[in-house]
Amino acid sequence: MRARNFIAAMLVFLTAACLDSAAQNTRAYEDKKAALEREIELLDRQLAENATKSRSELSRLTLVRTKIDSRKAIVRASDRQIRQYSDSIYLTQRQINQLNDRLDTLSSYYEKLIRSAYKNRDARLWYMFILASEDLGQAFRRYSYFRNLSEETRVQAEKIRSLKDELEMQKTRLRKLRTEAETVRKERQAELDALRNEEAEAEKIIAGLQRNKTMYQRELTAKRRQVEALDREIKRIIAEAMAARNKDRKAETDYKLAEEFSRNKGKLPWPVSEGVIVDRFGQHYHPVFKNVKLPFNNGISIALPNGAEVDAVFDGVVKQIVVMPGYNQCVLVQHGNYFSFYCKLKSTAVKAGDKIRTGQKIGTVDTINGETQLHFQIWQGSKPQNPENWLRPR
Repeated sequence: MRARNFIAAMLVFLTAACLDSAAQNTRAYEDKKAALEREIELLDRQLAENATKSRSELSRLTLVRTKIDSRKAIVRASDRQIRQYSDSIYLTQRQINQLNDRLDTLSSYYEKLIRSAYKNRDARLWYMFILASEDLGQAFRRYSYFRNLSEETRVQAEKIRSLKDELEMQKTRLRKLRTEAETVRKERQAELDALRNEEAEAEKIIAGLQRNKTMYQRELTAKRRQVEALDREIKRIIAEAMAARNKDRKAETDYKLAEEFSRNKGKLPWPVSEGVIVDRFGQHYHPVFKNVKLPFNNGISIALPNGAEVDAVFDGVVKQIVVMPGYNQCVLVQHGNYFSFYCKLKSTAVKAGDKIRTGQKIGTVDTINGETQLHFQIWQGSKPQNPENWLRPR
């Protein structure tokens, strides 16, 4: 009996823990899904603009593939959530089975009490039974039995009522879990259907790129020239800033700022409140022509809503604002021997020489050839850094 009670108690504990975990995971799943859906919505807007304002199928392919990645992340999150629901449903059903077993046991015992009470309902029989006792001890025990019989009956009835209430609560919870699990399954299927359509769209774009290889190679050459021009300008500005910094050995504030910037690696705020990274740091190859290298990316590109504000990621001084082909306005901010660069801006809210604070508005993003994207870089001296390693995780 003790073993059964222990098992029942452990089952109740495990079910409660599992349901609490399920509730937390459900909230996390819903938050993650909502964030990914916002990313997909943003990418859809970018694709719509790209279709009307740009002929770059490579750009379109990048956006579609980024959307596919977001869609796959939703499917993976749905799979985890469905597994969590399955575990909760299993444990809840186990608890219901245990409750049913306990209810059967209590009901059987209660029936025996009722029959006993019915047989002894005549008070005269009680007195005769007590008087027929062989000694005083037996008489007392018989008296206690009759006195406690009605109380025991009442207590058992209350236990049964309580158990039935708990059983009904668990059944309601089970129905809710099954309904929620079915909703997630349907959402997952809808995501899979959308994913298949997007993958078909990507294949269609790839086929178009393969048919027009010469034209897209010309576009790539023009893009490479723009990237190289921006890199040269950034390196020139950094070299001038570092030379001036090295001459002024008394600039203690400058060195402290660099140390503080370094300590905040992985903690810097994002330069935008929302957005999707569509082009990452480093060397990449053409998604269709596998042997063709794309220009080395010294930063990241973040797809944004039209007119999105761009903010400084750290305290610093605006060194220069330049206008570059393909990048429009670029703001370059110095943080000691670290530098942050904000390119593809339509307008700026700062000027060269301004001291700025973390979170201060730098400007607003521009839409260039159908792409509303911020190009963002971080450099340590003359070495480009992966911005994703410096920004706080989202």
